[in-house]
Amino acid sequence: MPRSALPPLPPPAHLRPWLDDAVLRADRARFLNDLSQRNLSIGRLLLLWAVAAVFVLGWTFVCMAWMALERHDLFEYAHGLIYGVLGVGVLIPAVFWLVRGVRQDRKVRQLLYAWVESDHDPAADARLRAPGQSLVWLLASLAVGGFGLWAAFGAAISTAGPSRTTTGEIAYLMGTGQIMWITGLLGLAKAIVHYRWAVRTFRPRRQALRTRG
Repeated sequence: MPRSALPPLPPPAHLRPWLDDAVLRADRARFLNDLSQRNLSIGRLLLLWAVAAVFVLGWTFVCMAWMALERHDLFEYAHGLIYGVLGVGVLIPAVFWLVRGVRQDRKVRQLLYAWVESDHDPAADARLRAPGQSLVWLLASLAVGGFGLWAAFGAAISTAGPSRTTTGEIAYLMGTGQIMWITGLLGLAKAIVHYRWAVRTFRPRRQALRTRG
């Protein structure tokens, strides 16, 4: 199976008695390890930040076009047109990558949950809780989102009093802050969803049986 391809769904329940248990359990452990790395690895966090950086770059070009138009000069209008085209050219693939990443994350979670429910292997399942990686996602996302909110609110407050800051500069600061805030919110939501799923799925069997009773 190529590294870029996602693992298949687990075999249906009515076919499992006909399959080799050792092979099925080995496939389960291998696929779960792959899906876990795709879901909550540090590389996925850095990829999310890379997409956010592309959004910031595209927004920077758009705001540079905005600021060029504010100078009311024919030469600056030409610069503004170039910056605007560059901004749109950067933002379109950024949106594509973001949508593609969200869809792939949804597929990865569905496969991860399906393979976990297909069997019970405490030795292999213990690694899936990933408390350290979940904590890294949580703290890093809080830092990025908090800085984004600070930048956005700081730009908004600067408009209340007399300032030499142009409208384009304020829009740049607020837009960049919003991008960082949304990036932090996405990472924070992913960490919380994983934590709640891990607590619900890997709670002790006695507690689960008591809850059912």
